Amino acid sequence: MSQNAETNPLPAPAEAVKPPPRFTWKHAAALIFAVGITAGVIVFQKNIEQLQELGYAGIFLIMLITSATLVLPAPGLLFVFLLGKSFDPLLLGLAAGAGSTLGEIGGYMAGYSGSGVVENIKAYQRIEGWVKQYGVIPIVILAAIPNPLFDVAGLAAGALGIPWWQFLIATLIGKTIKTVAVAYAGALGMGWVESLLAK
Repeated sequence: MSQNAETNPLPAPAEAVKPPPRFTWKHAAALIFAVGITAGVIVFQKNIEQLQELGYAGIFLIMLITSATLVLPAPGLLFVFLLGKSFDPLLLGLAAGAGSTLGEIGGYMAGYSGSGVVENIKAYQRIEGWVKQYGVIPIVILAAIPNPLFDVAGLAAGALGIPWWQFLIATLIGKTIKTVAVAYAGALGMGWVESLLAK
């Protein structure tokens, strides 16, 4: 065997391009589920207010339903603030945080479906970059502050394949911090918080 053959191995083949993921029935079901929940909230929005009569269970359901909408604003936190005057703010915040967390599974499922609804939006690209770099930490932070971008974080988490249980735990931590804070603001009569939530 020549010395050349030993010292000059054949060049490595070019890296194969990965084909795009297949759109399976699971992805289709996830997309239908996410869009269906959003449509249901729009249709039955007038009936949501009546759920507050059920107390803690009512606020759980209100937050579950209003958090299930994709990108559309829903006044769930305003209910938490208003009920903070009548209920134990800690229990109210815990119930609201749990309901809101379960509601966010709709956004996660839409992202998992690979629908590409917001892939070209700058906010999505930015949040997707954060999630790629820091994992679930940006999800906790975005869930803990009132903002309209959390649905985008759910879409990014689903699209990137973050395990659903990690997404839910991160969301629960952030959402509970936020809802407990809003419930206590309501109990203390902080009107400026109400004005922010009503916008």
